[in-house]
Parts: sequence; structure tokens; C-alpha cells
Amino acid sequence: MHADDLRRLQTPLKDRYRDDPAAAVVTLSAEAALGEGVSCSVQTGRAIAAAGLHPAAGGDGTQLCSGDMLLEALAACAGVTMRAVATALAIDVEGRVTAEGDLDFRGTLGVDRDAPVGFRTIRLRFDLDSGEDDERLAKLIELTERYCVVLQTLAGSATLSTHWERTG
Repeated sequence: MHADDLRRLQTPLKDRYRDDPAAAVVTLSAEAALGEGVSCSVQTGRAIAAAGLHPAAGGDGTQLCSGDMLLEALAACAGVTMRAVATALAIDVEGRVTAEGDLDFRGTLGVDRDAPVGFRTIRLRFDLDSGEDDERLAKLIELTERYCVVLQTLAGSATLSTHWERTG
């Protein structure tokens, strides 16, 4: 895709959202059905993903770990965002995006109340192949970080709430 093609797609959307900010708010959702044993199934839009315990929490490794899925979502979002920004800036770039994070399973297993539940740190790495100068690539990274939905959500911009109800 070229910058003109991307602009052609996005300009009417941007105009609409400027005129009607409420139109820019879209609710995305994901649903999981509780499965056999300690598992659940998530509808991904393309397939059903079977999620279960990570081996460090007692899983056998045959099902997806939700922590891995979180990192995969971050890498995918950063990659797509980078492609969009590179297209808009006419930057020719190839490469890989890697997301990795450190978990202390003592927290989620209740072994140590002081151990955090969740990732202690998450690292996002861009291995880039480009003829562009470092300044342009730094701008590409800056804008990718700024506009990556998953990265910005993890950085703390979302308000989180939970709710439950009895269905039967």
C-alpha cells in the first residue's frame, strides 16, 4: 500500500471523527467459553483458540497461554501500526517486532503474596532493515509507540472494571 492509498482510506474517517467524536468510539469485544479442565476457548474471528495454563502454572503446553496471547497482541499491534506509519511517511522498512515479558509465577499461584500477579516488565524490540537514516527510523518508532493501541493500553491509559451475573 502507498501513502496516497492509505490517506484515501483514512481521510473520510478522520473527517467524520473530527465532526462527530462519538462516531470514533467503537466497542471491541472478545469472549471465552469455559472449557474442559482448566481451559477456555476464545473466538478469534478466524478460528477458535484453546487457552490453558502455562507449563510454569501446571499446564502441559498444548494450549495457548493468555500471557503469550497478550504479547502476541502487542507484537501484532506494533507491527501493523509500524506498517501504517511507515506507509504514511513513505519509509521503506522490513524487519521483525518482538514482545517479551517477565512473569513471576509465585504471584499467580498464590505462593508469595508479595510477588506480583502479571508481567513485571514487558520489552518491545524492533529489528529493522532499512536504508533510512537513524533520525527517520527514530521518528518511525516514536510514532509507532504513540499510535499502537495495545502498547498505549498496557502503558496505563485504560480504566478497567469487572462485572458478573448469574445466568442460570
